[in-house]
Amino acid sequence: MALHGAVEGSVPADPSVPGPAAPATPATLAGVQDASRRILANIERVIDGKPAVVRLALSVLLAEGHLLIEDVPGVGKTKLAKALARSIDCSVRRIQFTPDLLPSDVTGVNVYNQETHDFEFKPGAVFANLVVGDEINRASPKTQSALLESMEERQVTVDGVTYALETPFMVIATQNPIEMEGTYPLPEAQRDRFTARVSMGYPDPAAEMQMLHEHAGADPLDSLRPVSTAAEVRSMIEVVRAVHVSDAVRRYVIDLVNATRRSPDLRLGGSPRSTLQLLRAAKAQAALAGREYVLPDDIQQLAIGVLAHRVIPTAEAQIARRGSDLIVAELVRRVPVPRSIDERQYGHRS
Repeated sequence: MALHGAVEGSVPADPSVPGPAAPATPATLAGVQDASRRILANIERVIDGKPAVVRLALSVLLAEGHLLIEDVPGVGKTKLAKALARSIDCSVRRIQFTPDLLPSDVTGVNVYNQETHDFEFKPGAVFANLVVGDEINRASPKTQSALLESMEERQVTVDGVTYALETPFMVIATQNPIEMEGTYPLPEAQRDRFTARVSMGYPDPAAEMQMLHEHAGADPLDSLRPVSTAAEVRSMIEVVRAVHVSDAVRRYVIDLVNATRRSPDLRLGGSPRSTLQLLRAAKAQAALAGREYVLPDDIQQLAIGVLAHRVIPTAEAQIARRGSDLIVAELVRRVPVPRSIDERQYGHRS
């Protein structure tokens, strides 16, 4: 049995691969900005004092990627994921990852129907536009790996039959890096599938005071209503795909990722997937800023979020307390930025 129009045994076209599209224009970008303002303002009703984090989460959605929210308990990791999910009128499923969670709970399972005398596919929690995976590192590696195919290829294969997932599709996973008892660290292959990793961090005193005033009586998440739709998000994604990237910016992205592979402080550098996802996220960042072309500034702003969770520092760097964020930040400062007399050069199409 096929689901959502998928043909049994077939592999659907990758929706992340852009087809022929008209260039982004000021009119289409204005639509993206209008919708993004509504979504960002809605999320910030719940998440106080973290505009950069909220903006990155939306950029990842428009880049057709996945987000890993990693931080200490109680700083709003799950609230951010839920607020983004509730701001869009689309299908949302939440998975509480626990040690006894099975892969079939995530992907789905074939169940024998005694009335029809045939097997029926019961879709798992991954069949939704936005999938919130809470405390993903509490599930076993076998269950964690159930997300690999869906995150990369936007499809699920069960008993040799492939089922296409809906578009947009995004996994927002949270994990606590401090409490390690009873957890299974995400392997590199899984972490590499997340477009970006973000840390919420503690709020500043002013934001925390505002939180006490506004959130002490009731949870604003309960009253949050959608301000966008899945169809509108799909239109925004099409505009982001059409954002122009000059050859100079492409070379800059390659130089930056190659620098992580050559760095003596890193024993694992960025993958080719990270190169592609950094560029896609930069296109989303440019569209949110109302630009139809990507600037090196977009790459620099996203480099730590997109690259730091993919690289592994050497033992010597770890002993010297040089974490991946610091190393990537140093590489961003060190790699030469393409110079242009005019910003319009980045938007020039040959």
